[in-house]
Amino acid sequence: MRCPFCRHSDSRVVDSREVDDGQVIRRRRSCAKCSRRFTTVEEAVLAVVKRSGVTEPFSREKVVSGVRRACQGRPVDEDALQQLAQKVEDTIRSTGAAEVPSNEVGLAILGPLRELDEVAYLRFASVYRSFSSIEDFEKEIAGLRRAVEQSEEANE
Repeated sequence: MRCPFCRHSDSRVVDSREVDDGQVIRRRRSCAKCSRRFTTVEEAVLAVVKRSGVTEPFSREKVVSGVRRACQGRPVDEDALQQLAQKVEDTIRSTGAAEVPSNEVGLAILGPLRELDEVAYLRFASVYRSFSSIEDFEKEIAGLRRAVEQSEEANE
């Protein structure tokens, strides 16, 4: 990291702390040449490891575009999609891991999507979980019905 005062390229980290629930890292540094101190702010990078082994940065937009396809033709607005993507990112970041498998991102999407729109949830789950028969849909619908019944019983 270059010193902002003398432009020397060598500095050492004196103190490091996370801010905003681990989403930002503030580092206090000391220049090796002029000994002046300065602070750097870095956004914590969250990486997704795909099945192929390729690692790429987490993208909220990729979450939104995947869920948008499942919500096509459904009464779901763009704000709801952005809120869902934020929930997914918060869930993933709360694990504290710098790298997460892509299947964990998919699992983190399923919960909020189920609450947002059941039809979109079924569409997304059918692709994500690779439904191969009508029985797979029937099992998932039965699970949705049980959840709705339990929720109604709890509200009574």
